[in-house]
Amino acid sequence: QVQLVESGGGLVQAGGSLRLSCAASGRTFSSYAMGWFRQAPGKEREFVLAINWNGGIRYYADSVKGRFTISRDNAKNTVYLKMNSLKPEDTAVYYCAAAERPYTQSSEYDYWGQGTQVTVSS
Repeated sequence: QVQLVESGGGLVQAGGSLRLSCAASGRTFSSYAMGWFRQAPGKEREFVLAINWNGGIRYYADSVKGRFTISRDNAKNTVYLKMNSLKPEDTAVYYCAAAERPYTQSSEYDYWGQGTQVTVSS
């Protein structure tokens, strides 16, 4: 079993940057693919990025290509989401999740963090 804890959210102005972290417990972190999802008020949870177990495969939502990157450090049991050129429409609760493969569908993920709020002001 994997427990996930996100951190790094906050309030930032449009055009700014943030880096979210997701720390995992358990000895099998390196065997999981990791994903980031987000959910804005009144909207469904949407896929943002995913990365496979060794970082060799990454998937990005079109809305964040060129602005967001995902990376992981298996020695630290941590996955990161670096967000640049933030826009007000990026405002959401951001969740990390673990799965067998880097899926883009939230229903395929087995473990979820509690989420961290990102607010981008215009």
